This record gives sequence, C-alpha cells and structure tokens, in this order.
Amino acid sequence: MLSSTSMILECKTDLLSTFRSKSFVIPATLFPCLFYLFFGIVFSPDKAQSYMFINYLIFGMIGPALFSFGVNVALEKQNGWLTLKQLAPVSPYQYLVAKCASAISFSLIVALLMSGLALMAGVSLALTQWLMVVAIALIGTLPLCVLGLLLGMSVSAKAAPAIVNLVYLPLSLLSGLWLPIHLFPEVMQWCAWLLPSFHISQLALKAIDASLGYMWWQHFLVLLLQTIVMVVVAKGKFQS
Repeated sequence: MLSSTSMILECKTDLLSTFRSKSFVIPATLFPCLFYLFFGIVFSPDKAQSYMFINYLIFGMIGPALFSFGVNVALEKQNGWLTLKQLAPVSPYQYLVAKCASAISFSLIVALLMSGLALMAGVSLALTQWLMVVAIALIGTLPLCVLGLLLGMSVSAKAAPAIVNLVYLPLSLLSGLWLPIHLFPEVMQWCAWLLPSFHISQLALKAIDASLGYMWWQHFLVLLLQTIVMVVVAKGKFQS
C-alpha cells in the first residue's frame, strides 16, 4: 500500500512540476503541431496525407519523451534533486516511472492535437487504424525515454537543450519521419535500422500497408534489443 501510494504521489508531483514549466509545455505541444501543419499538410500531396500524419505523429510524440528526461534530468542532477532521490528510502524506479508518466501524458496531448489537425485536413483512417497507430507511437516513446535519460545523465543542464535537439532533429530526419525513407540513398536507408524511431515508424505504417515490407517482428526485435541495451547503460549511470 505504501509503495503504491508513494508511486502515485511521485507521479502527481512530477506531472504538476512539468505542467507548471511553460518553457517545456508550450514548445513540446505546439512545435510538432506547427511542424505537421506546414510540412505534413500544407506542403504534402493529398495522396500522402495518411503517411505523413503517421510519421509526424511519431515525431511529435517522441519529443516529450526525449526532452522530459534529457533536459529535466540534467537540471535535477545539477540542482542536487537527483542525488536526493537516489538517497531517499524509495525505489529509484518510482522516479523513472513518474518521469515516464509525464512524458506519456504530454505525448497523448500531442497525439490529440495532431489528430484534430489531421481530421480537419481530411486524413482518412479507420478507427482501429487510428488507435493502432497512436498505441504503437505511445509504446514507442518508452525507448526514447531511456535515451533521454542517458542524455540527461551524461550532459550538463546548460548543454542539455542543445544536445537533445542535436539528437532529436537528426534522429527524426534520418528515420524517415520528415521525408519518405525510400528517397534517401541506400546506405542511409540501412543506417536507419540503427535508430529506434525508424522501427517505431515502420511498425505504425503497417497499419496502412505503407511500410518498407519487412516483417513486424524484425522491427520489434531490433527495437527491443536497442531498448534493453539502453536500459542497462542508463541503469549503470543512474546508480553511479
């Protein structure tokens, strides 16, 4: 009972702290929506509307995961809050779960906003496809949370926003979230297999039969292995 109560309190505290940070809330929710509006709707051909929506949805949903961990953890490390959490008589996983809850909450807000834009733009997806895409993108935020934790534990608070952007934007571009991956040179297409966002995109695109054609379990297996490796490294950094 005590463990579950403290977990709820930890999640509530982290959510309130994050929602009160306008410098995080506004860019995390509006930036991907504006990006999708201009490049996924206005300058996108009608026949590619569903394809662009799925990829930009993933782009928008993984952002809060990277920034919530990458920037906030770096700030809390600098302010000594992270050290206090590590010394507190509660599981460190509660801290991580609370951070994940905040990231997922913002990802859902982004998903709702971008889905509204997509509906107004005439994107036509069945309800089951829509739910499948959002669910895959939401689950896909978890490995990005781990990546964000690694960044937050590795860089200073001052450098964190710039470093996270240097990871987030190229990660999105090279994964094919902005442009169809088949437009890239072949060597870049193979390099995309090293990026978790590429596999999230391919799994989601299977909902509209627009993936590159590989089996779903191949993407899932690579994504799982990447996540396990990052978790092991992040755990070592967090406990050090």
